[in-house]
Amino acid sequence: MTYDIAIAGGGIVGLSTALALTSKFPHARIVLIEKEDEFALHQTGRNSGVIHSGIYYKPGSYKAFFCRTGNATMVRFCQEHGIPYDVCGKVIVAANVEELPALHRLHVRAQENGLEVHKLTPEQLKEREPHVHCVSALVLPSTGITSFKQVSLTYARLATERGATLLRGAQVLSIKTTGGATQVLETTKGAIETKFLVNCCGLHSDRVARMSGADPQVRIVPFRGEYYELKPDKRYLVKHLIYPVPNPAFPFLGVHFTRMIDGSIHAGPNAVLAFKREGYTKTSFDLKDTTETFTYGGFWSLAAKHAAYGWSEMVRSWSRNAFLRSLQRLIPEVQAEDIEPSNAGVRAQALMPDGGLVDDFLFVEGPKSLHVCNAPSPAATSSIPIGESIAERVEKALA
Repeated sequence: MTYDIAIAGGGIVGLSTALALTSKFPHARIVLIEKEDEFALHQTGRNSGVIHSGIYYKPGSYKAFFCRTGNATMVRFCQEHGIPYDVCGKVIVAANVEELPALHRLHVRAQENGLEVHKLTPEQLKEREPHVHCVSALVLPSTGITSFKQVSLTYARLATERGATLLRGAQVLSIKTTGGATQVLETTKGAIETKFLVNCCGLHSDRVARMSGADPQVRIVPFRGEYYELKPDKRYLVKHLIYPVPNPAFPFLGVHFTRMIDGSIHAGPNAVLAFKREGYTKTSFDLKDTTETFTYGGFWSLAAKHAAYGWSEMVRSWSRNAFLRSLQRLIPEVQAEDIEPSNAGVRAQALMPDGGLVDDFLFVEGPKSLHVCNAPSPAATSSIPIGESIAERVEKALA
C-alpha cells in the first residue's frame, strides 16, 4: 500500500490532522493507522471533556494561541455537527488568603491572553456555586464541556468521506527510511509506504519518532490521573466546573470538580507515576515502560527536585481520605460516602534530560516526517487549529 501522507495515531490530534490534510491536499492519498480496534481509546477517550478557555498558558505559546482559537472552533464544530456541548463556565477558587497572589497572577494572565474573566467575592460565588468555600474566585465564561470521543469519531467520518483511508488494528512495528523519497512502515496489517509521516502517537510518540530516525530529545513519562465520581444524589453540590489555584511548578491543574456532558460529576485527577504507558489501574505494570522510565536520568532529576510533591500525590492515590481532603478544600460538605472510584486516564508527559517538564506542544521534524511529541491538555480543545497547523507544516516540508 503506497500513500502520499501517513498519520500514525488515531486519537483526537491524529484524526483532526487527517481531516485538515484532506482539505489541504484534496487529491493526495492519505492514510491514518491506529493500533487499537477503535479510535480515541486512550488520552482522548479518558479525558474530562472540558473545552478550555486558555487562562493558564504563557502568552505567545502554542498552548495559548491554539487554545484560544480552539475554544471557538470547537464550539462551532459541535454546533455544526450536532454534538452535545455546554458552555457552562468555570470558576477558579482561592481557598485561603495564601492563594490570593497566585489567583491574581491568573487574572492578569487571562487578560494578557485576551480572555473574558471576572473576579468574584465569596458572596458572588455563592450565587453561582452555593456549596463552594473560597476567599476569592475567578469565573471564565467561555469554558465548556463536550464529548471529545464523539468529536473524534466525527473527524474520522468526515476524513473518510473526503477520501482518506483509516485503518484500525494496525500497530507500527518498525519504520525503514529508504534511499528514495519514501518511508516504509511495517505494521500488523502489512507494509505501508509513504512519502511523508505524521506521528501523533501520544503515549508512544517518542518511540515512533526514534523508529523513523528523528531525535525528539525528550522521553515520554506516563502519569496516571485518578478520579472519583459524586454519587447521583450528591450531584447538586456542583453546578458548573470548579478548579483550585494550581501549583505553578507543574503542568497539572490540581484536583477539581468537572460536570461531564452526561450529567455526572467527576472529581480529580491526581498525578502519579504510572508503571505502564497505558496503565489505568494501580497494579498496571509493563517491564519495558518501567525500565525506560527508571533508566532515564531526566526522571531522577525530576524526582529529586519534587520528591515531596510526588509523595503527596502517591498518598492521595492510595488514601481515599487524603483525596477527600483535597475535595473538601473546595466543597466542605463532600463526605467519604458521597464519592466512588471512577475511570482513570494516563497523561503522556514529555520529560527533558535535565528533569524539566515540557510545558508546551512539541513538534519535532525528522527525515520525511513530523512528530507531535508533546500534546497534553488543551490538545483536545485545540485539536482543530493543531491539525490545521500540522497540515501547513506538511505542505512546507513537501514543497
